[in-house]
Amino acid sequence: MPESSGGRLASRYLLRRPLGSGGMGTVWLAWDEMLERQVAVKELRLPDGLDEAQRAEAVERAVREARAAAQVRHPGIVALHDVLVHDGRPWIIMELLRGRTLADEVKDRGPLPPDRAAWLGAQVLDALREAHAHGVQHRDVKPANVFLSDDGRAVLTDFGIAKLDGHATLTAADATIGSPGFIAPERLDGAAGGPASDLWSLGATLYLATEGGPAYGGSPVERIQATLTSRIPPPPRRAGTLGPLVTWMMDRDPAARPDTATAQRLLTDVAEGRSPAPYAPVSPGPYAQPGFPDVPNASTAPGQQAGRAAPGQPPNGPAGPAAPAGHAGATGRSRADRRGWILGGAGVAVAAAAALVVALVVIPGDAEAGPPSFTLPVDFCSLLTGDQVHQLIRTAPAPKGTASDAGCEWTVSGEGVSLIPKKDSDTPDPWAMTEESSRLLFESLAKKYAKGQKGDWTWKEIGQTRPITFTQTTPRTVDGVGEEALAYEFATRQGHAYAGVVLFRVGDLVVEAAYSTLSTTPTDDDIRSAALTAARMADAALRAKG
Repeated sequence: MPESSGGRLASRYLLRRPLGSGGMGTVWLAWDEMLERQVAVKELRLPDGLDEAQRAEAVERAVREARAAAQVRHPGIVALHDVLVHDGRPWIIMELLRGRTLADEVKDRGPLPPDRAAWLGAQVLDALREAHAHGVQHRDVKPANVFLSDDGRAVLTDFGIAKLDGHATLTAADATIGSPGFIAPERLDGAAGGPASDLWSLGATLYLATEGGPAYGGSPVERIQATLTSRIPPPPRRAGTLGPLVTWMMDRDPAARPDTATAQRLLTDVAEGRSPAPYAPVSPGPYAQPGFPDVPNASTAPGQQAGRAAPGQPPNGPAGPAAPAGHAGATGRSRADRRGWILGGAGVAVAAAAALVVALVVIPGDAEAGPPSFTLPVDFCSLLTGDQVHQLIRTAPAPKGTASDAGCEWTVSGEGVSLIPKKDSDTPDPWAMTEESSRLLFESLAKKYAKGQKGDWTWKEIGQTRPITFTQTTPRTVDGVGEEALAYEFATRQGHAYAGVVLFRVGDLVVEAAYSTLSTTPTDDDIRSAALTAARMADAALRAKG
C-alpha cells in the first residue's frame, strides 16, 4: 500500500501528497497518468478487529456503494471517477476540488449572511434529493463535507459512509455513524434513517453556517445527549428568515420535518430575497395530514399522549410576579388578571413569516444592531403559525390564538400556551417601555419572584375552573434567552409541576412565556423544557421582527 508520495495505484494513479484525513480514511492528491489530470484519491479505512471474511465482505460493500454513488451525477456532488481495491483496501478516485470547506469558511471569515447560506443549502439539498432518488443516503452531512468550490459551486463531498437503500453499510460495525452534533436523533437512536435524516443534518449545517457555532455545543457526548433530548434546537439568532426553516428541518421527529421538496423551495425563496411561508407548502407533501394540509404531519412525541404538548412548548403559567394585586388566590378572575401570570410561547418558526406582520422596531434586525426596540404594538398572535402551535399542542387542527390584552394565548382542553408582554405601573402599555425602564422592571420582578409565591390558580379556557393551590419554585437564571432571563415553575401541594414560566427581557420589552398542562403524564423536566423552549422561540421571533 502506498505510504507516501510517489506510490502508484493500478499502474495509473500517482499519489503525490495527503490532502487530509479523518475517521474514514485519507484523501490524497494524485495524478491520473492515463488522462493526464489531477484527481483526489480517497483511501478508505476499514473498521478494526475484522477477520479475513469480514474484511472481504466490507471491501465488497464499499466497492458496491462507491459504484452506486458514482451513478449519481450532479454538479453539487463530487464526481466519482473510479473505484478499485489495492492491498486489500478500497480506494475511490474522485474529482479534485479547489476551494475550501464550509467549516473553514465560517471559522476564518465568520457566519454567512442568511441569503448566501440559503443558496448553499438549496444547492446541497438538490444534490441530496438526486442521491436519494438513486437510493443513496449520505449520512454524514456536515460543514466539513460541504465544499465551496472556486468555480462557484456548493459541493457535497465524502460519501464514504453513504448507505445504499436495502444494503448493509461499510460502517455497519462502527459504533458511531456520522459526526456528533450533525447526526440526526433517530440515527443516534439506532434507526436506519432516511432522506429526512440527511435533511436534519443539513439543517444543523445551516445552523452553524449562519450562527458561527453548532446548535449543540460541548463534548461529543454532550452534543449527542442534547440531540437526543431536545425536540428542537435553540432558535438561531442571526439567520433571519432562514431561522424558522432551519428549526423546522431539525425537529426531533422525522415526520414533523418538511419534505425535501418543500424545504428546497423555501431555501430558494430565502436565497432569492423572497419571504417564505414555511408552514404552507404549495401542495401537501408526504408528511401532510389528511384534512390538515398546511402543516407537516407530526407524530406524538415519545412519552406523550395524543393531544398533549411536547416538551418545549409554551404553557399558560400561574400567576406571575407582575400579576395585578389580588391575582393570586382569586377565583373566577378576569382574562386580564389571569394573563398576568400566564406565559407565552412564541414559535420560532413564526419569526420569518411573521416578520411581515406587525411589529416594530426602531433599529433594523441585524445581528450587529444591538437589542431591538419596539415602539408599535406587536401582534403576539402572529408569532405562532398553525404548524408551530401544532408542534406545541399536538391537536389537529391547531387552536387559533386569542388576543389577551397585549399578548396572546392558545388553548385546548387540558393545555395552554401564552405569551404576555409586561409593563410597569407608570407606563401606559408595553410599547412605551424604554430599555432602562424594562431593565428596572425585570429587576423588580426578579426580586418579587425570589421571595416565592403561593395562591390559587384557575384557567377556564383549558378546563381548570376550580382553583388549584400552587407553590412557586425558586427562580433560576437561564442563558441563551434575551438579554437576561429567569425561570420557575408552579407546583401543586404534592410537588408536581403543572406550569413552567420563563421571564425574559429582549431589548425594551419584558415578556413572560408560560406552558401549563392539567395532565400528569409530562414530567417536571418536560414542563421546564417546554417553557424554556417557548421562551427561546419567542425571543427569536421578536428579534426577527426587530
